[in-house]
Amino acid sequence: MYQKILVPIDGSPASKRGLTEAIRLAKYHKARVRLIHVVDVFIVTPTLESGRYVDEIQKSFRDAGRRLLKDAEALVRKHGITVDSVMFEIVGAHAAGIIVEQAKKWRADIIVIGTHGRRGVLRLVMGSDAEEVVRTSPVPVLLVRPKR
Repeated sequence: MYQKILVPIDGSPASKRGLTEAIRLAKYHKARVRLIHVVDVFIVTPTLESGRYVDEIQKSFRDAGRRLLKDAEALVRKHGITVDSVMFEIVGAHAAGIIVEQAKKWRADIIVIGTHGRRGVLRLVMGSDAEEVVRTSPVPVLLVRPKR
């Protein structure tokens, strides 16, 4: 029985579908949900001149992350589920390590994560946080793909 469900979100269709599935699972098991959003504040600037806007862009990423978490929390609460959320920042790294670390610290029973299902070269270039979570997670991971 799942009592603690960790749900990484990023606002993508895959992530939204993962959240929907996590809500269904939480209702069934009367579980609590923790939402996690990882903001990558790494910005490549080709010139020194453009570097002066980096702080503004990073702030917009953080603000968007806070809004995303707030909206997702409201949706989960609407279903009568206990929810909290956390946001982390990384600089040009993969979010998977933070997700797995949070699962350990919070003692999650399961991670529900949306996946884009990339394959081949696109997966190699873009990486796959979901795949890395599956490989390194100490708890079961439910991968949810977006509707096609």
